[in-house]
Amino acid sequence: MTSLPLVIAHRGASGYRPEHTRAAYELASEQGADAVEPDIVVSKDRVLVLRHENEISETTDVAAHREFADRRTTKYIDGQKLTGWFTEDFTWAELSTLRATERLPKIRTANVRHTGDQGILRLTDLLDLLDGADRRIGMVAEIKHATYFESIGMPLDELFAGELSAAGWESDGRLTIECFEKTVLLKIRERGIRGGLVFLVEASGAPADQVAARGKEALQYADYLTREGLEELAATVDGVSVNKHILQKPGGADVVSLAHEAGLSVFCWTLRAENSFLAKGLRHGSTPGDFGDWRREFESIMRMGVDGVFADQPDLAIEVRDSL
Repeated sequence: MTSLPLVIAHRGASGYRPEHTRAAYELASEQGADAVEPDIVVSKDRVLVLRHENEISETTDVAAHREFADRRTTKYIDGQKLTGWFTEDFTWAELSTLRATERLPKIRTANVRHTGDQGILRLTDLLDLLDGADRRIGMVAEIKHATYFESIGMPLDELFAGELSAAGWESDGRLTIECFEKTVLLKIRERGIRGGLVFLVEASGAPADQVAARGKEALQYADYLTREGLEELAATVDGVSVNKHILQKPGGADVVSLAHEAGLSVFCWTLRAENSFLAKGLRHGSTPGDFGDWRREFESIMRMGVDGVFADQPDLAIEVRDSL
C-alpha cells in the first residue's frame, strides 16, 4: 500500500445523524473527514437539492403535509417504478418547509431522535458550509438520475455547472464529481468544471445512460471492470468508485490493481458499522443496528490499496486508517 485512503463522509456522518442534514455534514467535519459526499437532485424551479433520491417519502416528512397530498404520484425512474413524492414536482420554497427524517429508522434507532430537527439543504447551502469551515474539506458530488432529469427538461450538467460557477467552485481543487452515468460527467467537464471525474460502478446491471442509448446492447457495469474497459475509462475519467461487494468477491483486489495500472484512482462504497451491512461472519448478536466487527471489514478493504472509502461513520474509518 503506497498511501492511506481518503475518508469521505457518505451523505455526511449519516451513521449518526439523518443523512444530508447540516448536522450530518458538521459532524463529519468535526470527526475529521477528508471530504463529504452529497447526492444531488433538482426542484421544479431548477434549484439543486441534497437528497438520496428525488423520491423523498423516506427522507422527509412530506407525507404528513396535507397540502402536498395531491403531489403523490407514480413514476418510472431509470426503469424502476416508484410511488411517492418527487423533488421535481416541488419548488424550493415548498421543499424548504419539509423536515428531514432518518431513512433507516429500524437500523439507526438513535438517529430517529433527530428526525424533524432540521430542514433539507440546497447544494449552495453545503458550499457555504464548506467555504466557512476552519479546515480544508473536499466535496465528492454525486449527480443522480441524469438521464431521467434530462428527459424532463432538467439537464443536471447545465444546472450543476451554473451553481458551481456562481459560487466560485468551477475550478476548486476540493471538487470531485461522480455518477453512475458517464455521459453527464463528460458534459460537466465540457462546461468548464475542472473537478476530478469518477465513474460509479454497481455490482450488477447497466448504467441508465447506456440503457437509454443502446437498449439490450447496453454495456454492463462488469464490462467496465475488465482490463480493456478500465483502459477505455481512463481516457475520459479520473477514477472509478466500486460497490464494496465487488472487492469482497474472489479476485476483488485485482480490480484495484488493474484500475491503478490503467491510471485510475479507485474508491469504494460504502463502509458501515452496523450488523445489517456486514457479512454474516462479522456480525455481533442478532440486532441489525448493533455494531459488528466493522474494523475487520474496513481494514481488509483499505489494505487492498484503494485511494478512498465512503463511510457512514467517518470517525471509525479514520480510526482504522490511522492504525495502518
